[in-house]
Amino acid sequence: MYTVLAYLVSLFVIVISVLTTLYIKSELERMFREKKDVVPFHICNVIIILMVSFVTHAVMTLYVAENEFKWMLQLVLLLFIILPIYILGHFAFEKYKQVNRKYDTIENRKVIILNERHLGKKRPAIFKNYNAGAKENNSREYRKKKLPHR
Repeated sequence: MYTVLAYLVSLFVIVISVLTTLYIKSELERMFREKKDVVPFHICNVIIILMVSFVTHAVMTLYVAENEFKWMLQLVLLLFIILPIYILGHFAFEKYKQVNRKYDTIENRKVIILNERHLGKKRPAIFKNYNAGAKENNSREYRKKKLPHR
């Protein structure tokens, strides 16, 4: 029972770690202006996820279940759990980025593709003169009419 609980907690931590490391990887690639995937980022992500899940599983096994901890076996098992989840998460995240990208640029930083969803949207007619009343209220004539002279 405690072993199943330890693996479920480890699985939960793995999924959260995959999502956060993929997001951080995409931000680093954007910061360094990389167009292609960088392999060292993937290797670092898998190692980070492995360390976090290994510590989680060790704590759950040693302190909650109070069982002995075979670290080499757990390391291999966690690696085999992490790799498919990371690969699926990577493909899903790339699909999400592709669908929701705003634009694409070429070498000289000119925009070549615009996503129509992110272009200027038309406002509804009720917001056409939304701020017109505030502009009128700030005029000098309005203040003179409203404030009594002393």
